[in-house]
Amino acid sequence: MQKQSVFHSPLLPFLLIAPQVGIVLVFFYWPALQAVWQSFLLQDAFGLSTTFVAFENYAELLQQPEYFNAIVRTFAFSALIAGSSLSFALLLAVMADKPLRGVGLYRTLLIWPYAVAPAVAGVLWMFMLHPSLGVLARGLRNMGLDWNPLLNGNHAVILVVLAAAWKQISYNFLFFLAGLQSIPKSVLEAAAIDGAGPMRRFWTVTFPLLTPTIFFLIVVNIVYAFFDTFGIIDAMTGGGPAKSTETLVYKVYLDGLLGGNLGSSAAQSVLLMVIVIGLTAIQFRYVERKVTY
Repeated sequence: MQKQSVFHSPLLPFLLIAPQVGIVLVFFYWPALQAVWQSFLLQDAFGLSTTFVAFENYAELLQQPEYFNAIVRTFAFSALIAGSSLSFALLLAVMADKPLRGVGLYRTLLIWPYAVAPAVAGVLWMFMLHPSLGVLARGLRNMGLDWNPLLNGNHAVILVVLAAAWKQISYNFLFFLAGLQSIPKSVLEAAAIDGAGPMRRFWTVTFPLLTPTIFFLIVVNIVYAFFDTFGIIDAMTGGGPAKSTETLVYKVYLDGLLGGNLGSSAAQSVLLMVIVIGLTAIQFRYVERKVTY
């Protein structure tokens, strides 16, 4: 028998959702509409007057090769960060799901890094892999590797991906562990009785039952790589060297706040929002087909 909630006042449901609706309107839709309007304006260098230029900011932006380079760079960053963080998180979750002594402590320690702020995570990894001060960098030099993310763009990319993926592993681990614990043990025991080994049980039973969790985390991790890596990039490389770590969200900051080109920056933020919405729609349209519910 299903229980149904009855509201004695017709206004009560609206009052309950009003705070959430207000937060969404004030902190999402209003800034988004402001960005769209700002993208149609051209402001002078002193910020004293604005001129309506329609789609001129977009046309000028799409003629810049560096903007398309930033798009390619952002997609590459997103694939590397999402792929590495999801893979390591799934591995750790599978290991932590086993009946080990002190497993509760291990799980707690694996979740803690998520509480670290992005800028702090960036500074932490920068100290460890700084070419002259880092402990890990010293070990790389002892192995004959000339590690220098301050001058080498490829090294800087690796450094940012490591920090961003490490920051997100704990979040992914938490959901993977919950997904693993929700799988009925009877299903795994039946597969074992049928003669399936550990690896076969994982790929034929466990992994398909985790696909809803994996799909959700893919969407979340791509959004994280597009937006939330700003603090890490700003603290570690500032978009350098030679713009090798300048992603779309960081380019919005550089052109708008530092460059003073608010119209172009607003146009970039609108295009970034459209790209993320498009990617999310594509994932729901095609990737979700492979999800086993």
